[in-house]
Amino acid sequence: MIFLADADVVLPDRLISPATVVVDGDRIIDVLRDAPARAPGDLYFDLRQHTIVPGFVDVHVHGVEGTDSLDGAPAIARIASRLPRFGVTAFCPTSVACSPEALRAMLGAVRAARFARPAGAARVLPAHLESNFINPEYRGAQPLECLRLPAGRGPEGDFTGESILNEIAAARPDVGIVTIAPEIEGALPLIRTLTAHGHRVSLGHSGASYEQALEGIDAGARQATHLFNRMTPIGHRAPGLAGAVLEHDDVTAEIVCDGVHVHPTMVRVAIAAKGPARIMAITDATAGAGLAPGSRAALGGRNITVRDAAYLDDGTLAGSVLTMNRAFALLVNVMGLSPVDAATVCSTTPARALGLQGFGVITAGAFADLTVLASDFTVTQTWIAGELAFSR
Repeated sequence: MIFLADADVVLPDRLISPATVVVDGDRIIDVLRDAPARAPGDLYFDLRQHTIVPGFVDVHVHGVEGTDSLDGAPAIARIASRLPRFGVTAFCPTSVACSPEALRAMLGAVRAARFARPAGAARVLPAHLESNFINPEYRGAQPLECLRLPAGRGPEGDFTGESILNEIAAARPDVGIVTIAPEIEGALPLIRTLTAHGHRVSLGHSGASYEQALEGIDAGARQATHLFNRMTPIGHRAPGLAGAVLEHDDVTAEIVCDGVHVHPTMVRVAIAAKGPARIMAITDATAGAGLAPGSRAALGGRNITVRDAAYLDDGTLAGSVLTMNRAFALLVNVMGLSPVDAATVCSTTPARALGLQGFGVITAGAFADLTVLASDFTVTQTWIAGELAFSR
């Protein structure tokens, strides 16, 4: 057995200290307040002045340390191998709008990485398609030339929306989340079709009014993509998409917690409105995450520069350079959350939103996916399925 001993341990409803997490195989078998009884062959780690939290689950990450999810066949496995150093134990590889050929290649790489996880790599979950079916006026860094209506054709007979949907249909188990703007032509039938096939639809990159947002929710959308970013702002007479998301208990909202995409006050407002159980901290990280300021990387084939976030050459904000351990630190130190609530939005809520049973919590019987944080929130250890995936 493995004993992660004498740490502050974040349980679903409280923090206990000192405590020991006991792991056997790929599961947590107990959380002890008293000194554990050890047998020869047991592994014991003295983790005083450390905090053990459920492994981080990032449902929106494009890349890390120079690799973008659309960089070809090895990209997804490479990202999976790098994320545990930031405390991530599971993630949804995320694409920007792209051609059918690029989408096919990415989903093939997702499939391969999901079923052949090498030692030390994060779990690869079904992909998040920040898709072709968004509002061009709210596209942000998404490539305009790849945006389509569900039944629409591109310029000069280029690929159709239907060809993108054919790729999704051919790889359904590998597609978890699809971002859609509910106001575009054909969006509501598409939301119904995707949810009927088991995909999770997330509303985003949208100019939807409050009423149009409710139509998307009524059609089956249950998530929102990077709340407040690339959507109509909240007005006291026009709540817009963000207002509908904050109001609706059935919708779980992503929020980028880097302090750049969303002001810390608005993060607090969102969590106060929906509660930690309906907010998912995301990185929206690009290939620039983990690189030094001034570094260059790519997002879906377009150049980005690392500053306080990622930016296209024209200055457009193009995702973040955030890592999940840094998001946790900002939630505690800047946004004022307790470690329990920060763990909820970084681990528990995303796991629950994706329907992952036995993940995102520290409790007997749960999978031993754990992140050990030092007092400055750097990652000391990451455990995945009871194996030490990363150690500083």
